[in-house]
Amino acid sequence: MLQVSRSPQVFDVVVIGSGAGGGTAVKILTDAGIRVALLEAGPMLTPEKDFKEHVWPYQVDHRGAGPHAASYFGRQQWGYFSAPNGYWDVPGEPYTVAQGEQWRWFRSRIIGGRTNHYGRISLRFSDYDFQPEDGLSDPWPVTYDEMSPYYDKAEGFIGVTGTKEGLRTAPDGNFLPPISPRVHEVLVQKACGKLNIPCIPSRMAMLTKSVNGRAACHYCGQCGRGCFSASAFSSSQAMIFPAMKTGKLTVFTGAMARELISDSSGKVTAVSYVDKATRTEKQIRCRAAVVAASACESARLLLNSKSPRFPNGIANTSGMVGRYLTDTVGYALGGSVPALAGMPRHNSDGIGGMHVYVPWWLYGDKNKDFPRGYHIEISGGFGMPQLGTFNGVCNRYQGYGKQLKDHIHEEFGANVSFSGRGEMIPNKNSYCEIDPQRVDQWGIPVLRFHFQWSDSEINQVRHMHQTFSALIETMGGRVSGAPFDSKAAISAGGSIIHEAGAVRMGADPKTSALNKYCQAHDVKNLFVCDAGPFVSNPDKNVTLSIVAFAWRSSEYLAEEMRKGNV
Repeated sequence: MLQVSRSPQVFDVVVIGSGAGGGTAVKILTDAGIRVALLEAGPMLTPEKDFKEHVWPYQVDHRGAGPHAASYFGRQQWGYFSAPNGYWDVPGEPYTVAQGEQWRWFRSRIIGGRTNHYGRISLRFSDYDFQPEDGLSDPWPVTYDEMSPYYDKAEGFIGVTGTKEGLRTAPDGNFLPPISPRVHEVLVQKACGKLNIPCIPSRMAMLTKSVNGRAACHYCGQCGRGCFSASAFSSSQAMIFPAMKTGKLTVFTGAMARELISDSSGKVTAVSYVDKATRTEKQIRCRAAVVAASACESARLLLNSKSPRFPNGIANTSGMVGRYLTDTVGYALGGSVPALAGMPRHNSDGIGGMHVYVPWWLYGDKNKDFPRGYHIEISGGFGMPQLGTFNGVCNRYQGYGKQLKDHIHEEFGANVSFSGRGEMIPNKNSYCEIDPQRVDQWGIPVLRFHFQWSDSEINQVRHMHQTFSALIETMGGRVSGAPFDSKAAISAGGSIIHEAGAVRMGADPKTSALNKYCQAHDVKNLFVCDAGPFVSNPDKNVTLSIVAFAWRSSEYLAEEMRKGNV
């Protein structure tokens, strides 16, 4: 790229990425009257065009297999009805994985990022997550007490259902009224009671009453398709669209961030990006930058931002950028429950996702063969029948016509499944770095991933299998699936889409890239506001904590700018 187009305007802050962290930064900064430029690699989101919330399968070609029936041939990366969100394999944007290892990297390319579609499970990290008591991972530079007010703010704004339970493993929050359990969830709760396992109302970023002008949920159960009423939280609808109306936000879509430009003092002065529509390089000048492109994409941007002052990448004097990459430990098991077979048909839609869940219940148990823990997500009920819903029944029974239909009718809604979401202990063998031999279609060097589970995670999955089997059998059900093998059963790294770390925070600049406010130790006008700063990856989904930390960092940045320190 021989010519670079530089913007004459100097923005107060450039925010890179429009998901949970970027959306929060945009909201807080524009509310403070700060002029913000938002860079998003994908297009603008238009809900009335992009969402398929109430579309029936019979209304579209191939009943949702895609306009070219892609799902029949294994070429449909994401559900046809799902809100536009991203891809595992982005055309023209490769990444590499070390030989013999496995990592899946999901990238979102649209305003709102993953928040347009994510499960909206919203769990606070516990006090011991921030300050581990077992010595197996580093302490965070913040405590739960410091973060609790920001969890309050995040929950109050996005709206989170739940009940106060007084559990250390599942801290209470600023909750909206919960949702009643479905029939299968009542049976799960009874089975949990017999096994002395807690099963409590779920904590979901879905409105049971109106909040900030967003309507209460109408319980169509299709949150993953995108929500026209914005009752299910997304940064696009709840944060970015309102910020656009303030006149303080300028949005640049189709803008692939390439490099952070710094001056001789080390401060960021501009962001260089590729305008994907024209394939030209442009620069936006700024007083400060907030990188919120997702943990790995943010690490990639920092590593690619080299200069004489930062030969290993900006904010990387410690050498920690890219290091200690983590993902959630995942395992799922299902079964059929005769008590649910042939149940009278009724509307069990509710919210999209579980109405109850199981928080970790064995904290402090010394008899386990693994550290830390996991929570359990529950699914079942009468979901919307669509292409592929009855594949399992058709595989189990030969024939067609009335006999097959009777089997389908009998088994519809009679299955439950449990998904474990557990904590990975950060390790030195899991990290990302720049691949010296590959670039994407924009000429930007790509990431190479290294990832390994340890025995801690393998043993945790074995415990998940035993627990889920016991629950299904206690419900009077039969476990489905092949014989269990913990090493084969554990999720592939990255596949749960909860990646965290790689730009970790800490009190010591020698062992961390960021301070307690997610501000770079080396670069005072640079902040990272996604899951990249997370020192560990607890057994609680990361999005609520991304919002809380981004809220705190953005308030701090606004105050530092007011004082003239940034």
